[in-house]
Amino acid sequence: MDLLLVFAVMFVVLPSLYIYTASVVSTRFPTLENKSICLLIAHPDDEAMFFAPTVLALARPETGNHVKILCLSSGDADGLGEVRKRELAKSGVVLGLRSTDDVFVVERPEFRDSMTTTWDADKISDLLVSAFAPNMNKSKDASSPPKASIDVLITFDARGVSSHPNHISLYHGAKEFVSALVAGKSGWASPVDLYTLTTVPIVRKYSAFLDVLPTLLSWAVGADKRDKKHPGGLVFLNGLAGHGSFTTAWKAMTTAHKSQMVWFRYGWITLSRYMYINDLRLEKIQRK
Repeated sequence: MDLLLVFAVMFVVLPSLYIYTASVVSTRFPTLENKSICLLIAHPDDEAMFFAPTVLALARPETGNHVKILCLSSGDADGLGEVRKRELAKSGVVLGLRSTDDVFVVERPEFRDSMTTTWDADKISDLLVSAFAPNMNKSKDASSPPKASIDVLITFDARGVSSHPNHISLYHGAKEFVSALVAGKSGWASPVDLYTLTTVPIVRKYSAFLDVLPTLLSWAVGADKRDKKHPGGLVFLNGLAGHGSFTTAWKAMTTAHKSQMVWFRYGWITLSRYMYINDLRLEKIQRK
């Protein structure tokens, strides 16, 4: 009887509670609508392994958003760069992007895929300026508002989820970029909101959808909710089955990123809370 009760709780009650919670969060929590959004990642498969709930939620047609992915390397550490670029494009479409034309991969010597290399934040910022604010340096008039071709930039936080130095570099480069947009523009807000994916302790990281309660408590306590147009925190929860759910995120990894599906990755995509849950925080940017 005790084993039967445990089975019922683990496989019926908890999933049911999570599914209900996910439905509430998707309709009542802050989100982004009618925005041009760029997801900034370091390697092909980051979008599926870490940001799938975010992409699936924000790329839904009814949101009116236009989501693009900018990847700063082809993940060519094992000589599979061309394969991985194609896999990224396929994964992006699986996750809801409008077309493969919304996936961009940069290949530069200064952004080499490496577990031991820190990318230069200024070079990342310069790249983002050239991509999204190419006229920034031409406008010296402090009275004119700063402009960019995107509204929202999403990337890793200062700990990079997995402590990967390439992930962490994106955080610092993205902050440099947003800060540069308003440099010398006193009184103007940045035209780009920077949201970063929250890193959680290892126990939570591998608790799958069971991390929903700590995530919601963290959002309730830590996220600024005063500005409805620029929410201080966003929470996205994948459903457990059906289109646009955990099974879609699983599909993005297993059918698109086939070159990366070594045995231990099956453990990650099953147990990682990032396949089910994303919580993002709006970064407060210091002016230069």
